[in-house]
Amino acid sequence: MVTLCHSAHTRTSGKIARRNAAKVFCSTQMPPSQSTIKVVIIGATKEIGRTAIAAVSKARGMELAGAIDSQCIGLDAGEISGMEEALEIPVLNDLTMVLGSIAQSRATGVVVDFSEPSTVYDNVKQAAAFGLNSVVYVPKIELDTVTELSAFCEKASMGCLVAPTLSIGSVLLQQAAIQASFHYNNVEIVESRPNPSDLPSQDAIQIANNITDLGQIYNREDMDSDNPARGQILGEDGVRVHSMVLPGLASSTSINFSGPGEIYTLRHDATTVQCLMPGLILAIRKVIRLKNLIYGLEKFL
Repeated sequence: MVTLCHSAHTRTSGKIARRNAAKVFCSTQMPPSQSTIKVVIIGATKEIGRTAIAAVSKARGMELAGAIDSQCIGLDAGEISGMEEALEIPVLNDLTMVLGSIAQSRATGVVVDFSEPSTVYDNVKQAAAFGLNSVVYVPKIELDTVTELSAFCEKASMGCLVAPTLSIGSVLLQQAAIQASFHYNNVEIVESRPNPSDLPSQDAIQIANNITDLGQIYNREDMDSDNPARGQILGEDGVRVHSMVLPGLASSTSINFSGPGEIYTLRHDATTVQCLMPGLILAIRKVIRLKNLIYGLEKFL
């Protein structure tokens, strides 16, 4: 039996990360070859890792080359992912061996990191040593780690995507919110999550930071109110967030703008971890062209 491990949202400060990320530019070149992309997944036994194993195995032009974790050692990656057939790829706890095998084959490879904040830097550095770029989606990754990774990738001319979210819908929601923020003076974020961990969510924090410092002050009428029922203010421009915790409820984020005589609402619902897979597959295809670090999946859309 495999224990389900639910991943949390990234806790990187969106506002600061955005400012640093603005300094990181995407340089591209043609991929080394049109051969199959060999993918190594770190954190393979987590829920998102097992879902990614199945998604990569079914994606055109990709194949799973390694499943890394400290749990379920020796079990077949396909079996722990609920696939009908075994992939004949055992779960291992030796990243170096897997990377060395890919390097010897001279194949194009990508490391997908779902591990922990404390191991991300070493994982990316090790992948780069074997010529593999990385996609990083790790809960609570610190800004200092992102900054260090950016400097390393720039010096090593290796590509890396650090993604606060892999949900394409979430990214599109944030982009639409930025456009709407120029036209409305009142905005409130309402979110729901199945458990109370890390509230307000990283999604809400990212949205608030994206629409802050755009020359707009929101909710002027009661901006100074400290009534708990009015929600928490995120940032300095008056954006408020209200968080609901209801077990069994899908993770949902809505942004409510209002102006004279109208309300404009943007909403994104995430029902399962499957919502992250299209973004992950896109990131894997794109990251092989990078020669430095970029922050945010929106750079690929």
